[in-house]
Amino acid sequence: MKPQVLIVGAGPTGLDLAYSLARFHIPFRIIEKKSGTGTASRALAVHARILEHYQQLGLSNRIVRKGQPILSLDLSDGKEVKANLKFHDFGKGLSPFPLILSLPQDEHEEILVDELKKLGISVEWNTELSSFVDTGEGIRAVLKKEGAPEETADFAYLCGCDGAGSTVRKGLNFEFPGGTYKQLFFVADVETEKSEVEMEKMDMYMDDDGFMLYMSVRNAHTKRILGVVPEELSEIPDVEYHHMSDYIERKIRVKTSQVNWFSTYRVHYRVSEHFSKGRCFILGDAGHLHSPAGGQGMNTGIGDAFNLSWKLAAVLHGKAAPSLLETYETERIAFARRLVATTDKAFQTIINQKLRGTLLRKFIVPYVVPSLFKFSLTKLNAFKVLSQIHINYRDSALSKGKAGKIFGGMRLPWIELADSSNFQALQSVDWQIHIYGKASQELKDFADMQSLEVHEFAWQATMKKAGFQQNALYLVRPDGHVALASTAQDIDALKNYLASFEIIAFHAL
Repeated sequence: MKPQVLIVGAGPTGLDLAYSLARFHIPFRIIEKKSGTGTASRALAVHARILEHYQQLGLSNRIVRKGQPILSLDLSDGKEVKANLKFHDFGKGLSPFPLILSLPQDEHEEILVDELKKLGISVEWNTELSSFVDTGEGIRAVLKKEGAPEETADFAYLCGCDGAGSTVRKGLNFEFPGGTYKQLFFVADVETEKSEVEMEKMDMYMDDDGFMLYMSVRNAHTKRILGVVPEELSEIPDVEYHHMSDYIERKIRVKTSQVNWFSTYRVHYRVSEHFSKGRCFILGDAGHLHSPAGGQGMNTGIGDAFNLSWKLAAVLHGKAAPSLLETYETERIAFARRLVATTDKAFQTIINQKLRGTLLRKFIVPYVVPSLFKFSLTKLNAFKVLSQIHINYRDSALSKGKAGKIFGGMRLPWIELADSSNFQALQSVDWQIHIYGKASQELKDFADMQSLEVHEFAWQATMKKAGFQQNALYLVRPDGHVALASTAQDIDALKNYLASFEIIAFHAL
C-alpha cells in the first residue's frame, strides 16, 4: 500500500508514532538522518502514563522487564544524607504501574525498532527531509538519502518528530519562544570501581555549587551523573570529564574506572507557537523543550505520538471527520505550556544560588519534604503529577459532560478487579462504553448498532472512591481518556457526540 504518513525522526517520539500507526494498519515511512539508534542513555525515566499506553499496545511487559524501578531518593548536601524519600508503591491504587521506571533511551529505542521489525517495518536510516510543500490535497516531500539522488514522494500527512532543530517546524515558520538557562550542564555515563548494592536508589546532591544526580544505569557498575558545571570550570573550552573528575568524585565518593559518555549542554525551555498547520504536525522536542526536572520531556513526546496516532488513523480509515485532527494541537499544546511553566519554576528553584535555593537546600529539602512524604495523600498527589496520569483535556472539543467526579477529558481512572482491571478493556485501542454498574438494554442495542463495545463492571466501593457514579455512562476514547460522561445513560447525548465528529469504531465493518 502507498505510504500515507511521513514520519521524520526516529527517536522515542517518532518510533512510538510509527508503532502506533502500524497497530492501526496505517502505511507510512519513517526516516532518520542518523545511521541508527542512539548510543547513549540520554533520557531515562519512563512514567506510569506512558507505561499504560505501552500496555494498550502490548509492549509494557518488555519495557518493564528491561528497565529498573527507582524506589528511593537520598537527598544530600554533598557531605551527608539529609533526607530519604521512599518510592515503594508510590502510586499504589492509581495505576497498574505505581512506580518510576529507569530505562536508557538507547535501549528504549532499540526495543521499538525491534518491535517494528517484527511487523516487517524498517526505519530508513541516513535519510533526511530536504524540503516539503503542503498542496492542500497532500504533502510533497523531497528526501535525501546518503549516497543516493534526491527522491520526491507524496503523502497525506507529515509528522515532524525531528528534535529541537526540526526541519518541519522551521519549514512551517513557527516561532519557538522561550529561553535558555545560563548555567552549563553536564551528563555522564561512567563505570565505577565499586559495585552498587542498591541499584534502585537515586542520589541527589544540593549544595552551594548547585545540584547533581547520581543513579544506576543498565547494571550495578554503570552510573548516570547529571549536574551543573561549576562556574570556575564552565569557562574551559570543550570541558571533558577529566576536568571535572575531582569535583564529581568528591561528591559521589566513588572512583570512576571508565567514562562511556560525557557531554555538556545548555538547557532550554521552549514551546512552539503551533503544533499543526494544514497537513503537517510537530511532536516531541520539535514542539517543546523542557528542563530535566521530573524526566518529563521524552514522556511528553511519546504522549504527543499516541494522541495524534489514533486521530490520524481514524481520519485515514474514514472513521472520523478531518476536524478531529484539530484537537491534537488544542490538547497537547495546552499541556506542554503548563508543563514548561511548572518544570521551569521547579528547576529554577533547584539551581538557584540565592536565598530561595539556600532555603530549599538547608530547610525545605531535609525537613519539610520528608515530613510531607509521610502522608499518603501527598505521595499520591506527587505521583499523579510526576507520572502524567493527571493530564486532562477538559477544554477540548472532544470532551463533554460530567458524572460523579469524572469529566470529559480526564484519563479514565484505574480500577483493580478480582482477576484483572478495567484497563484490560483498553487493549482494543478503540472507542468503547464503560458502565460501572448495569447497562440498560436500550444502550446495549444502540451500541451494538454502532459496533461499540460495552463493558459492564459490577459496582464496588472503590469505584466511588475513584470518582465514578454508579450506572453512569462513560464513552472512552482509544487513548483511554473519557470522551463523554453522562449521569443517565443518555442515548441521544451519545448519538449526538458520535455524529459531531462522524465517529465510527475502528473494528466496525
